[in-house]
Amino acid sequence: MRVDAVVLDVDGVLVDVADSYRRAVVESVERLYGDTLPREDLQPFKDAGGFNNDWELSDAVALYVLARDRGLAADIETFTDAIAANGTGLSGARATIRDALGDDAAETIETEWDPDALRETFQALYLGGELYRDIEGGEPPFEAPGFIHDEPVILTESTAEALTERYPVCVLTGRPAAEADIALDRVGLDVADDRRFTMDDWEEGKPHPRALVTLAERTDADAVAFVGDTLDDVRTAVNADREDDATTYYGIGVLTGGLTGDDGRAKYADAGASAVVESVNDLPELLE
Repeated sequence: MRVDAVVLDVDGVLVDVADSYRRAVVESVERLYGDTLPREDLQPFKDAGGFNNDWELSDAVALYVLARDRGLAADIETFTDAIAANGTGLSGARATIRDALGDDAAETIETEWDPDALRETFQALYLGGELYRDIEGGEPPFEAPGFIHDEPVILTESTAEALTERYPVCVLTGRPAAEADIALDRVGLDVADDRRFTMDDWEEGKPHPRALVTLAERTDADAVAFVGDTLDDVRTAVNADREDDATTYYGIGVLTGGLTGDDGRAKYADAGASAVVESVNDLPELLE
């Protein structure tokens, strides 16, 4: 596989977020609603698509918990399969609850759901008090040490050097820009502003191809490798390849996020992945 540019996701690729973002999802819902899901139940939501934004993932988990309390009988697999069939993402979750319980029950559940409070709680848990004040510009709803400090680095220094010496390296992430800066500083990866897309830079989000196609244009690349840890990352590359006839896009899945083992490899393959590697540190060898 020969490419002219490399585009990297952040979460699950450069840093491990199992004890940060995913923990914040689970604990935010529990703090506000007294019930939640185990962490392993978040992956089916990711696989359903449309949950690149973990704030919206928190919303969907909260809605599921509230709906379950009001008689929703669907297990996680059934519920997330229905989300995928209903348009994916948060809108798919809301439609699935309405289909299952009817309009009146859905309206009651949505009245109990407070996305603003969920976001505040999530950010307080994830950032901790000091970073919350710096990034959010106000007082947190409570003090917390911040799960952001529990993100082990995956990308090794030798891999970073091998990639940046040979390719223009870009970043495409669902993180807000300030949080992406923190992760990139932690892994020691210097990426120019015009070679990165964060949550703040594009409205559509993954798997929409616009950001990836734009990065290909900015690097004048004929072939691009996009490395991610979710099916939506691979779908982004597949969609870009369909949209942009002038460039070849390879979606490469890593097994350091929620998708692991043979099951993860199979799901990546079904989504159209060009390759699957154990971690981003296998990328230089793959691209030789």
